[in-house]
Amino acid sequence: MPLVSMKEMLIKARAEHRGVGGFLAFNYDSARAIAETAKKLHQPAIYIVGDQMALDMGGFARVTAMARSIADELDVEIALHADHYRSYEMIVGAIRGGFTSVMIDASRFPLEKNIELTKEVVKVAHACGVSVEAEIGRLPGNEGDEEVTVAEAFQTDPDEAAEFAERTGIDALAVSIGTMHGAYPKGFKPEINIPRLREIAAKVSLPLVMHGGSGTPEDKIAEAVQAGIAKINVATDLVTAYQQKIYQLQADDPDIRHNLDLFAAAKEAVAQVVEERMKLFAGI
Repeated sequence: MPLVSMKEMLIKARAEHRGVGGFLAFNYDSARAIAETAKKLHQPAIYIVGDQMALDMGGFARVTAMARSIADELDVEIALHADHYRSYEMIVGAIRGGFTSVMIDASRFPLEKNIELTKEVVKVAHACGVSVEAEIGRLPGNEGDEEVTVAEAFQTDPDEAAEFAERTGIDALAVSIGTMHGAYPKGFKPEINIPRLREIAAKVSLPLVMHGGSGTPEDKIAEAVQAGIAKINVATDLVTAYQQKIYQLQADDPDIRHNLDLFAAAKEAVAQVVEERMKLFAGI
């Protein structure tokens, strides 16, 4: 199956009160694990890839070739999404390289500047059949090369979200409702603002996106999906599962030398996390 944009799959998901996972495809093993699980569960999937990660993996065209070959072979509905890109030039590079969805993150700017930059991306992306996600509000934590403190973070204003969606023409809106990028600090209990999400959803008909899905309480994710969240990003949990499985096998057998066995086991650990999340998001 050819790679697709996120637009239709997320519109359908919100209408059916389901969530689609945006899973970090950080190497071939993880990409394969995500797609194989999607096929097993008859679910669509979104590969999320950061800008520096795409370059480290050989560039946009090579990442696209990997994603396309997996989607074709397994006949799975997959969107290839440029996640949290802050540069117009990098977004254009991702589109030229074959990505089917992009996120322009100008949430660090005031509302008018965010709208201005987002509209520029929407114009070029939609001309190429590429879906666009943007963000209003700021999540704390680490995202790529940017660190946002709790003091700098702020939750999405429902009225601003409605204005932003209407004026930009985006396809999906990422909102800040109490989640955090990366791993939650030890002992930190996330407070997910479901009432705020319901206010946003009442004013914004677009699919809404939850960033910071790793470590967020499952009951709150399920509640958020029912309240309008159609895409949930999961990155840290996948990388952690992959790493920890390799560390565990090496600790159990310090003399282990079969690298392919290590990687195969790590891939299965990623698949297990993906399966748990897909079932949670889709309510199956």
